[in-house]
Amino acid sequence: MLRLFLSLILFLGAATLVAAAERHVPAETGALATAIAGAMPGDVLTLAPGQHAGPVTLEHPITLSGQGKATIDAGGTGSVITITGSDITVRGLTLTGSGSDHDAIDSGVQITRSAARVLVEDNDILGNLYGVDVHGPKGATVRGNRIVGRTDHHMNSRGNGVYVWNAPGTIIEDNDIRLGRDGIFVNASNNGIFRRNLMRDLRFAVHYMYANNSEVSGNISIGNTLGFALMFSNRITVHDNLSLADHSHGLMLNYANNADIRGNLVRGGPEKCTFIYNAHRNLIYDNRFEGCDIGIHFTAGSEHNAITGNAFVGNRTQVKYVGTKHVEWSHDGRGNYWSDHPAFDLDGDGIADASFRPNDLMDHILWSQPAASLLMGAPAVQLIRWSQKHFPASLPGGVLDSAPLMRPVRVTVPDHIAAMEAQAMTDARNRKTKDDTFDPLASH
Repeated sequence: MLRLFLSLILFLGAATLVAAAERHVPAETGALATAIAGAMPGDVLTLAPGQHAGPVTLEHPITLSGQGKATIDAGGTGSVITITGSDITVRGLTLTGSGSDHDAIDSGVQITRSAARVLVEDNDILGNLYGVDVHGPKGATVRGNRIVGRTDHHMNSRGNGVYVWNAPGTIIEDNDIRLGRDGIFVNASNNGIFRRNLMRDLRFAVHYMYANNSEVSGNISIGNTLGFALMFSNRITVHDNLSLADHSHGLMLNYANNADIRGNLVRGGPEKCTFIYNAHRNLIYDNRFEGCDIGIHFTAGSEHNAITGNAFVGNRTQVKYVGTKHVEWSHDGRGNYWSDHPAFDLDGDGIADASFRPNDLMDHILWSQPAASLLMGAPAVQLIRWSQKHFPASLPGGVLDSAPLMRPVRVTVPDHIAAMEAQAMTDARNRKTKDDTFDPLASH
């Protein structure tokens, strides 16, 4: 009896393999829907060049391939492709024409919670409300797609390039995302990997909430309002990302704890290279913060972080700390590099001979009472600063780097990315859009 049962299983498996085939779908009315309805598990549906009618739903393990020449157009209704099954691949298609319903999350590709092990790769997903909605599945991968959103509403009213909700183990990598609202918006989704994505002309490049044990690495944010907004998350790794010519913040940690933040570059004129708000026990090291109004602003009890090996280069204010505690910014005898520290290193060990305080009492007064800037040239102010320099005990607390570095960490930017950065900076100087004045944190 057991032998008969095993033979039946082998027969059914062989029958399935024989049935799976590549099937060509002509660009004719109703052909795509008919092909999907009649597909067997494992089939590859290769769409002929041209336009195919959507929306369509994929329920069984098949591959939908356009070989870079076929378009599916939903005609302004629903999501172009909805995926409800598992082991499904969507590849090499142009997907356009979604609806405009935020409640339904109309998308180029919508992957529902009943799906698993879905791959969406090498597609052009153009002009849809959302690009890809990863809504509850397990083990989804979104790779190598070009996603271009809409511009027909204010930025806060658009959809995201990739929206990930409650989808553990999601991988979002090597995508080129432009326009829309946020490049990648992650909410309540753990153990994800978000790497090597290029994101431009957005509100946030990466917007990250309640996403623990995840990785954000090798991403590039150019000309967005805010680069990387990492919120309400624990044990995340954020390394080797670039924030170039973003307007408001490069990197923001808000209630983000136990994170490893390393090897990132923020430069090109944000108001704040880095903003740390109520974030604790983070290791922030070997990053470069360059050319911002404020290099790093931390507040709301964010003193308990290790900050070492970073380079603060050419920021108008290197550090803004509103507090009275003394905070040491060196770790195991290694501090940070400060471009405005006139340092000597007589013993040649790479560590400056004198410690560095980036702020003084007048800074604290100016932050709390901006009108006091009118007195900056007054003799009394100069006397206060002279006194604090020669009598450090009079300082009110603040950041002290006891082991400043003599040489800054360097982060290389590829030439083609630097060209995009230069163009974004030129555009920011020459153009004022309706979205330039909105607060990026007013609705997140």
